Amino acid sequence: MRTASRFVIAIVFLGLVLGGIFGYKFMQFGQLKEMLSQPQPPAIISVTQSTTENWQPSIKAVGSIEAVNGIAVSNEVPGVIKTINFESGDNVKKGDILIELDAAIDEAALRTRRAEAQLADQDFKRISDLLPKRAVSQSQYDTAKANYDAARARVNEAQAQRDKKIIRAPFDGRLGIRMVNQGEYLPTGSPIVEVNMLDPIYVDYTLSEKHLANVESGFPVSVTVAAVPEHKFEGKVSAINTSVSPETRTVRIRATLNNEDHLLRPGMFATIQTGQPRDNKVVTLPRTAISYNTYGNFVFVVTENDNGDQIVERRTVTTGEVRNGRTAITSGLEAGETVVSKGLLRLRAGQRVKIQDESGKEASE
Repeated sequence: MRTASRFVIAIVFLGLVLGGIFGYKFMQFGQLKEMLSQPQPPAIISVTQSTTENWQPSIKAVGSIEAVNGIAVSNEVPGVIKTINFESGDNVKKGDILIELDAAIDEAALRTRRAEAQLADQDFKRISDLLPKRAVSQSQYDTAKANYDAARARVNEAQAQRDKKIIRAPFDGRLGIRMVNQGEYLPTGSPIVEVNMLDPIYVDYTLSEKHLANVESGFPVSVTVAAVPEHKFEGKVSAINTSVSPETRTVRIRATLNNEDHLLRPGMFATIQTGQPRDNKVVTLPRTAISYNTYGNFVFVVTENDNGDQIVERRTVTTGEVRNGRTAITSGLEAGETVVSKGLLRLRAGQRVKIQDESGKEASE
């Protein structure tokens, strides 16, 4: 009997405990349901307006920066370096002496040729004076003149050989890193230093043959490089190749750019926009106002519901070119519409919102 009583008491106690637990949970569920049934406060958002801009249409391509003139200076004749007259990175003018090779033998040969030419000149003058008196024959005169002309030619030849021992800058430009040392023996054709003309400068790139009819000499180009991404270099198309590559079906284009600050260097990778001589009106938005998704890009447009509350409408848009942080909208949005400018991930379609003014405060309704 005692065992049965204890069992009943345990059952009752357990029922009370479970009842209390279930009651508490039911009360919590009711409170949660009541909270969810209450209207949520509007989300605070920042907005922007879609605007119409005139964008000059352009063709995008990639290419390389090329010097108008750029070579590695080398020697035509072998020799030992006597003097070096430049430092790496110097700016030079055409004709400036870069290095001189030892030319003692050439100078001695030149003095010999000049002496021979002087003797031939004296013989020629003497025979020239005797010819009118018929003291010498015409053949003697012709021989003396030929000897004199040959002697002068040998002087010029020796002088040219001597001059080749002096290596000069072939054009105005900036020197690279010196690749030779004082007293070094240079075989023929040894690289001495690079020299590049940096202003103006070329950019070479290719376009598909389908764009050939849309590009002409004189069209504007805008170039950017990774070294100075915030800077745009302006120029014009200066040449278009006369043939299309049969392998790639592309045509080579060359544009000329101003480079007064020498920020562009030969060999740089460049992104080129080739402008078209017409304007195109497009609807644009800041890039932050667009959510880019694998299944389509969308924006949140601010509208009003039947109660007059401001809500957001999710709208799919088609995007186009991007310039200076703004994206062209080719379809899905009209100019002048109010769009959420940032914080798109925390919004949902139909959600009530309140617009924040520029000072960070909630705008008055």
